Amino acid sequence: MKLFPTLTLLAPLTAALVGCSPSSRESGAPPADAPEASVARIEVAESAGFARDREPLVFPYYDLGLALDDARIPALVAREGDTVLPSQSIDHDGDGTPDSLLVVADFAPGQTRALHVVADAAAAAARPSMPKQTQAEISHKTGGEWQGAKYVGGTFRNVDRLSPPSQYTDHSEWIRYEGPGIESDKVGYRVYLDWRNGFDIFGKKTPAMVLHQVGLDGYQSYHEPADWGMDVLKVGQSLGAGGYGFWNGSAVELVSKVDQREVTIVENGPLYSALRIDYRGWQIDGKKLDLAAHLAMHAGSRLVHTRLDLSAPLRNLAVGFVKHPGVELVQGTPETSGYAWTYVGTWGKQSLSGPDDMLGMAVIFRRGDRQRQVEDASSHVSVMQTAGGRVEYYFLAAWDGEPGGIKTRDEFVAYLEREVKRLTVAPRIRLENTLSAAAKSFPTDAAAALEWSRRLADSELARKTLLYHADGWDTNRRRVPNFEYDIIGLQPMAYDELATLLPETRFKEVPHKITGSFITPEGGIRGYDLKNFNIDAIKPGRVVLRLWEQTRDERYRKAADLLRRQLAEHPRTSEGAFWHKLSYPHQLWLDGVYMGMPFLAHYSVLFEDGHSLEEVVKEFTVTRDRLRDPKTGLYYHAWDESKQMNWADDETGLSGWFWGRGLGWLSMAIVDVLDFIPADREDLRRPLLEMVAELAPALRRVQDPDTGTWWQILDHPGRVGNYRESTASAMFAYFFAKGVRMGYLPDEYAATAQKAYDGLIAEFVTVHPDGRISMTNQCLVAGLGFGRDGSYDYYMSERVFANDPKGNGPFILAGIEMHRLLAGRTP
Repeated sequence: MKLFPTLTLLAPLTAALVGCSPSSRESGAPPADAPEASVARIEVAESAGFARDREPLVFPYYDLGLALDDARIPALVAREGDTVLPSQSIDHDGDGTPDSLLVVADFAPGQTRALHVVADAAAAAARPSMPKQTQAEISHKTGGEWQGAKYVGGTFRNVDRLSPPSQYTDHSEWIRYEGPGIESDKVGYRVYLDWRNGFDIFGKKTPAMVLHQVGLDGYQSYHEPADWGMDVLKVGQSLGAGGYGFWNGSAVELVSKVDQREVTIVENGPLYSALRIDYRGWQIDGKKLDLAAHLAMHAGSRLVHTRLDLSAPLRNLAVGFVKHPGVELVQGTPETSGYAWTYVGTWGKQSLSGPDDMLGMAVIFRRGDRQRQVEDASSHVSVMQTAGGRVEYYFLAAWDGEPGGIKTRDEFVAYLEREVKRLTVAPRIRLENTLSAAAKSFPTDAAAALEWSRRLADSELARKTLLYHADGWDTNRRRVPNFEYDIIGLQPMAYDELATLLPETRFKEVPHKITGSFITPEGGIRGYDLKNFNIDAIKPGRVVLRLWEQTRDERYRKAADLLRRQLAEHPRTSEGAFWHKLSYPHQLWLDGVYMGMPFLAHYSVLFEDGHSLEEVVKEFTVTRDRLRDPKTGLYYHAWDESKQMNWADDETGLSGWFWGRGLGWLSMAIVDVLDFIPADREDLRRPLLEMVAELAPALRRVQDPDTGTWWQILDHPGRVGNYRESTASAMFAYFFAKGVRMGYLPDEYAATAQKAYDGLIAEFVTVHPDGRISMTNQCLVAGLGFGRDGSYDYYMSERVFANDPKGNGPFILAGIEMHRLLAGRTP
């Protein structure tokens, strides 16, 4: 099985897995001067159901299997068939070193395009020159002299880096148009590099690049109409168009009091340009810190992608735009996922170009990042969270004077809605680089399955696993870890299970260093509140029980007792099923069955002589009765007994879709709970075994026939936006492998398990040039309520991620189960 059957394997699996020395990596890489050196094959699917013009696709060299100093990089081209697509090598993270290949492509609604990235020096040299569609620049005078705070005489010279001298201030006439500028073929912006720190708009009447000419024909000529356009915004002492500062509770404090400002032109290319402004020694909120702002634009877009990085904690960062009287404020819906993008903007007569000219401005941000929306005398302000010291957003302007520009309020709102959907529902990517192709051989055998688990475990140890301790950092959620089901429960449990086969100290220590760090000497649990009655918080209890079994340390027993007390007091449906959370009343979710029942079964066997096993089985039978669809045999994500939630069917209380990972949680829960039910308790085993027997053919019917994997929405393969999802695929591979190994499923399902596991490796494993691997195409999170309406579009809107514990844990466990299954079948 291959993601791209035409991609030739470059080396056998054993050679790729035994080590990652430079010589072994280089053996699979043709020289850069070869006629065509294959780097990666990539499938890109438009996911939102509308046409995308000049969609920017960013492929990190790391994911392409290239080290940053790889000799093939200058020769890279992206092809579709024989056509070479527009591309640019870019420094995407702004650290001064190119790290990604940007490819620009147009998409019809729902279109899928197959790209081939190759190192072909001849094709790269023959590539037609692209028209310049973006620009970033800064220019200052030389050859004159300072007379007080004004620079007199001289001529302008463009530079790549500039830090103004101490006497520089507003209207010093030393920097052309008073700061750095950035533009696309749609619009231009400038940033005042002085105490004002305002953001201004250059409305353009031409798609050509104009910044390098602005201000040369008389210092302030851009305030008057010209053939190219003009400065169309009065900024005053506001944030301007997308600026940033600090909200002190009543007003914005601009980034004014700083020791030094420095601008660096990061990129100035035809398709992508970027600049960085470093504010050193910003005096704000009673402290002094540094702020780095990275601003970037793509061809064909009005949006400026903005990243703000703080050197020290700050209560907030305020972003926004000028407030003009009589101009309408427009806002996106707050009823979205916290990770979905939304907007706030204005539209109306607020342009300097003429009393009747229309101008729109907006900032676009993830809904969960905004603390509140406020205003002061000058600006509309979005007060943003600063978790992890970073704020990310976009700002934009749309002037009706631009060619083919937006003319009405309704057109502006429709444009904003489209942009936030474009950002939220990104194109679906399937990528296989040549390193990955070389490392994979099928069918996977027992040794290889265990090795893949080992490789992801080691890769994540090197990346972030050990950050998840009680005083650490949750990288993906950008917060201090809580006592949570995935980072504290599922992933440490996978390491513990891996240590039973590979008893390495580094694997054995993970549960102690991560889960154990939350258990106090008295047996309390840091970051846990029983009164929340959150069944997700029970999941780490399985690791706590394992720690008690390994150490007999009473603090672990006491912590487990506390979790057991929660289940004893936990609110339930009228039939006795556990609510998902106190804040999700009357709701039974598939997720919660996995979070709670394996712990309860394990605890009951250890400390209650198994008397709670009936209660465990009842949770499954209620779940089957309420959430299973008799026509397909699949299970809906959740059920609201009260039928009050907006996602719940008025008659059944069921959510509307078969979500892959939701059913993955249930499938793992069934085979895991069976571990704890004695063989002589046929009355308790039978209902679970019947569920296994029902679920297996239902899952096999919706298994993707081409790849052996499963889709985000299980029964809608190929629908626009839907994608093959790795966390559910790993869970189902685990279910089938363990089901066959333990005798819960007949031997005929061994082929299903093999196909599922091979698909997991073929589709979702990327091998990197440093030998680490990644698990890709993971749904980061999905839930119901609190802005999540349970629609198809909602499930498509959640972020697609790599290397999240919700996928890493099942991946490691699936490899372990396949190893055990295949090793047991070896003659």
